[in-house]
Amino acid sequence: MINIGEYIDGFNLIFPQSINKAPWEFINDLENTINERISNLSSEYRIENNIAIHKTATIEQGVILKGSVIISENCFIGANAYFRGPIYLGKSVKIGPGSEIKQSIILDNSAIAHFNYIGNSIIGKNINFEAGSICANHLNERQNKTIFIKYNGQLIDTKTEKFGSLVGDNSKIGANAVLSPGSILGVNSIVKRLELIEQIR
Repeated sequence: MINIGEYIDGFNLIFPQSINKAPWEFINDLENTINERISNLSSEYRIENNIAIHKTATIEQGVILKGSVIISENCFIGANAYFRGPIYLGKSVKIGPGSEIKQSIILDNSAIAHFNYIGNSIIGKNINFEAGSICANHLNERQNKTIFIKYNGQLIDTKTEKFGSLVGDNSKIGANAVLSPGSILGVNSIVKRLELIEQIR
């Protein structure tokens, strides 16, 4: 089984619900995890309609937040970003203008530059996505849209049609790169500009 904690330091402590769950299983149940967490947040968060924003976070003009969302301390959300929850942002996460985030976790000190898309993904700590990079979450081009993952030489059937990427800590994703659905990137991964990551063709 793919243990998220092997890719993201301390993940199982932050999200004990993730223990014994595959990444896609955890993401598919993210709504419940976020809602449970919101109910236990401190008064340092402003909470309205299941959207919790830490008082130190900066939200620029035109940002749209839908669904269950947690934005932690010292986060920055650039103008006209679009969030489709459930979403969890760790501490000091930066989301650039015009980016779209859907049903994802992005952890401490990671930066998603302008005009990016992150869908149904788990993004670790200290990760940088340059402008225009994509975490795709759906196999639009295939007849069978179920996502399979190649892991340790074996093919894993996720039994889901919506899963993006698991990106390990300290990784760097270049401008206009595309991570295909089901991409699993280890710690310190480097994806070049314009590169396509497609682990199963």
